[in-house]
Amino acid sequence: MLKTEMRNPRTTHIDRMSTAEMVRIIQDENINAAVAVEKALGSIEKAVDAIAERMAKGGRLFYMGCGTSGRLGVLDASECPPTYGVPNDLVVGIIAGGDGALRKAVEGAEDHYGAGYSDISSHHITELDSLIGISVAGGAQYILGAFAKAREVGALIISLSSNENTPIEKAADISIITDTGAEVITGSTRMKAGSAHKMVLNMISTAVMVKLGHVYENMMINLRPSNIKLRDRMIRILREITDLSYDESEKLLEKNNFNLRLALRSQENNHEEDI
Repeated sequence: MLKTEMRNPRTTHIDRMSTAEMVRIIQDENINAAVAVEKALGSIEKAVDAIAERMAKGGRLFYMGCGTSGRLGVLDASECPPTYGVPNDLVVGIIAGGDGALRKAVEGAEDHYGAGYSDISSHHITELDSLIGISVAGGAQYILGAFAKAREVGALIISLSSNENTPIEKAADISIITDTGAEVITGSTRMKAGSAHKMVLNMISTAVMVKLGHVYENMMINLRPSNIKLRDRMIRILREITDLSYDESEKLLEKNNFNLRLALRSQENNHEEDI
């Protein structure tokens, strides 16, 4: 039996616990999720380097998953453009059953090998692209179908699961395994297994974007002023990097169409002229 499907002996009688006991034991298992990610750092490092190498040559990153796994992939992908100013099609999240499955479960979608193959094929995947198949159990036919297409074109194949010796691990070039074990509620892998996978995806997308130059020091240099909060953040970032006041930073950004890179370059040129 898969570890993620086993009963957790620590929570056998959770239905009799006090609220304080329940939240304590859930938090203890959350900590175990972080420990599982810690043990997988070597594989995560390999994945980051391989993805960044391909992306630097024009490749894209695809996340594919079913249910919670698919939703986590779509979430991480959707946050890359506003955070790093990259195109919407650079990091793509695909969920089995289509976008409707983001809100309502599409039962059985994970069992369709052909759907996985056709869904990734529709994006015209190439040898420069990278595909991360996310499956806690590690046996989703949907993912295996997508992997088959990726293999045909020579794309990088990465598996992310919470169990060892699974079909997706055996089909991948790089496998990431976060061994989170039995869940608080038996089989409810949206809990600590899902938490571990979200941490891994955050790590991968963040580290790849840093390696590709989308971060200056530890600041988001490619932000887009899509709302008041982000506009203010851009002003504060420019102020942090330069010696300008808040008002001066705002004016310089306005002069450069609220493009942080252009504003910084403009400020650097002015500084050189003063010298």
